[in-house]
Amino acid sequence: MKLRVLFLCNQNRLRSPTAERVFGDDPRLEVRSAGVDPEATVRVTRELLEWADLIFVMEKRQRNIVHKRFRGIYQAKTMICLYIPDRYDFMDPALIALLRQAVPPHLPGTDSE
Repeated sequence: MKLRVLFLCNQNRLRSPTAERVFGDDPRLEVRSAGVDPEATVRVTRELLEWADLIFVMEKRQRNIVHKRFRGIYQAKTMICLYIPDRYDFMDPALIALLRQAVPPHLPGTDSE
């Protein structure tokens, strides 16, 4: 069974869609992305959060919003903050490098398990 991974950022236009693209080909994973802001391309929902086995947020702000809006789900899910600021373009090589460094230690089949 594939691990269901959700990436969250603010507007689901730059960081989380980049993460979805970068990790979307990993055969261990089923990957989606969303944003926490009202104008997000794909807005985070209770259903998306319930679907996910593992949730990555780019900044503490997204974690705090999920905690406030979806308290019960927040406490039942593993949520990891990547501390990646909102200063990268979609598929920016620097963003891709950060994601490839920060995400794998939290995935199955890595040395950190």
